[in-house]
Amino acid sequence: MSDDDPAPKKGLRSRFVDWLSAHRSTLLALDDTPHAIALGLAIGIFFGFTPLLGLKTLLSIGVAWLFKSNKIAAAISVTLHDLLLPFMPAIYFWEYRAGMWALARPRHSSMSFRHLPVHDLMEWTTFFTVGQPLLVGSLLLALPAAVVFYFFAKGLITRTRAARANTAVSQN
Repeated sequence: MSDDDPAPKKGLRSRFVDWLSAHRSTLLALDDTPHAIALGLAIGIFFGFTPLLGLKTLLSIGVAWLFKSNKIAAAISVTLHDLLLPFMPAIYFWEYRAGMWALARPRHSSMSFRHLPVHDLMEWTTFFTVGQPLLVGSLLLALPAAVVFYFFAKGLITRTRAARANTAVSQN
């Protein structure tokens, strides 16, 4: 390969790893406490599971502001959750099933997505037949995921900052 040749194109996996590493660096560089950053991340993950498609980011930033956590971390994590977009139909299906179970509705009253015309999705009454169990089920999945992610993120941020501080002390 000569010096004139352009750099070889990176594969999809390599670009994804670079992108994820850049966002990780951004999160670790935030000037806030590990608790505030981890809580912001958990709030973003929580709202990422909800079926509130147009409101996820706004709600996560608003709730992060209410809880005095990091709003940037909340916005980043709700956006990172969109990486699961190809899997969201399956996730929404399981959220719907969990919501039907939590609302104690009999199996025969559950609506089949195959029999739901698209124009019915634009009506308020659809919220009570499909939206309500979907929202309840999303809360059942989102809350444990957010709690686990909070403790994971707080530990990771604390360890990374301690390692950087030890490295800085040893270099001086």
